[in-house]
Amino acid sequence: MLLRLPTSVSEAQEYMAQGAVPVGGATLVWAAWQRDGFPELAMSLRELPEANAIGHGELGAAVVLHRIDGRVPETLHRAAAMVGTGAVRRTATVGGNLVGSTLRCLLPAALVLDARAVILERDAVYETELAGVVDKHPLLLGLRWQEPAVSAYDKHTAAPGGPPPLVVASAVHADGEGEGRLRVAVRDGYEVLSGSATRPDGVGTGHVLHALRDTAVGQLPADAWDAVCRHVSDLLDRLSAR
Repeated sequence: MLLRLPTSVSEAQEYMAQGAVPVGGATLVWAAWQRDGFPELAMSLRELPEANAIGHGELGAAVVLHRIDGRVPETLHRAAAMVGTGAVRRTATVGGNLVGSTLRCLLPAALVLDARAVILERDAVYETELAGVVDKHPLLLGLRWQEPAVSAYDKHTAAPGGPPPLVVASAVHADGEGEGRLRVAVRDGYEVLSGSATRPDGVGTGHVLHALRDTAVGQLPADAWDAVCRHVSDLLDRLSAR
């Protein structure tokens, strides 16, 4: 296998045109390659500056999870910190987790940030809605978002050998004079559901939860909905205390 390490977008597009297979951190594809055979040409974005950005409002797809820290919102930082083991986080990348993984641990956090996906194609680079592309397995260059006022992330415990643990992520974004927009995303099993509700100043948590009940999140089983209620209440209490 010949591995290419492009240092510019145009170079990466040239390798894509040659049929190079993206490898990410290789944590998900290596076993399959050992079983089915290695591709002749592969490509890693680990030397591409645009894919390694980390900071205010952006995160590159080639960033390994253990590098994600307080430079990004709390919900995304905590999501990355709770993926697998330390060894996994030192090799797994943002792009591999969002596009290549069935668990997609970062997806709920990215959704509540209303993150946009930056997609690299052979002849174009463009932004699009994240939710609409993750199942299409594009070559992700990175994420971009507007910073929230506050955010949070909870990952519940799960029985060994059972379904994936319940994940609840949330963020509040400024949505106008005296208002905020609460976004919530939940991974229940392998399914990710999301919903949002307006939070005018002075309105209590009960009003917000009532509005959230009318979204896809409100259709969760009772125990998962109770976890959402506790999570949202804690988040809004933090926001009110500021």
